[in-house]
Amino acid sequence: MDRYFEDFSVGERFETASATISREEAIAFATSYDPQPFHLDEEAARTSMFGKLVVSGWQTAALAMRLIVQSRVLEATGIVGTGVDEVRWFAPVAPGDTLRVRGEIVALTPLPGGKRRGTMRVLTQALNQNDAIVYSAIPTLVLPMRP
Repeated sequence: MDRYFEDFSVGERFETASATISREEAIAFATSYDPQPFHLDEEAARTSMFGKLVVSGWQTAALAMRLIVQSRVLEATGIVGTGVDEVRWFAPVAPGDTLRVRGEIVALTPLPGGKRRGTMRVLTQALNQNDAIVYSAIPTLVLPMRP
């Protein structure tokens, strides 16, 4: 469904499907982007503050983005961001955990000067299989207005 700036409202919520992070995916991501011992090696992870192998927080953020894109909530306009505020990791994610994202539109602001665009701020939260919030962020997105 084509949705533009005017089609959204503050307080509107959405939820995505879920995805499970495998051990192999976690290690591959960490090897390329966050090569810390507690993301790469189970024995080293046991002696870390986590006590076990954990997924990179950046992989959690990337998975949240994938789930939002796949939800098709902004399919017509794409997801174009100008920044992300209040990025937080609340709990470690382990290989085998299943995450989903819920979002809530917290602000809609038309751009000044007659531009046919506006910004949308969305509180996004990733939850694990136990409904615990493990990650949150508030991206600012730019959406076109109806042609």
